[in-house]
Amino acid sequence: MSPIEILGYRPEWRHYFEQFNRAWLEEYFSVEPIDRWVLENPEEAILKGGGAILFARQKGQIIGAVALRYNEAGALELTKMAVDKPFRGRGAGKELCRAAIRKAAEMGAPKLILYSQTRLPAAIALYRKMGFRDIPLEPGAYRRANIKMELELEALRPSC
Repeated sequence: MSPIEILGYRPEWRHYFEQFNRAWLEEYFSVEPIDRWVLENPEEAILKGGGAILFARQKGQIIGAVALRYNEAGALELTKMAVDKPFRGRGAGKELCRAAIRKAAEMGAPKLILYSQTRLPAAIALYRKMGFRDIPLEPGAYRRANIKMELELEALRPSC
């Protein structure tokens, strides 16, 4: 299997971000109004506020994406992580998650949070393997979310 490259946002890849995430949401849940807005306006919803979007590429083909957006004061949210269906189960999600954690630490965020659903045991297992721990979920974040997790990033930054 060829290596998976993780690359930063490029406007010409914007449609992959929307396509992969919309397909994933429609397969497992539904597209909520906030999802629609973020997917159709990633520059405004994520990048304008100082966030980041990363893409996974294998053999020259974009196969996945993940976003980091400022959510709580001083925290980044790992959001909109999706891999194109034919490429799932090959490690792209893991590589995207690792890269997002590194990027969040580089951006100086003290912690990284995410919202998920316990109906997705593989995703929850991945997050726990990456060091995320369960924290209380506030009401109203996302209708589909029934779990919130966080990862403290201080230990991941090199000390001076």
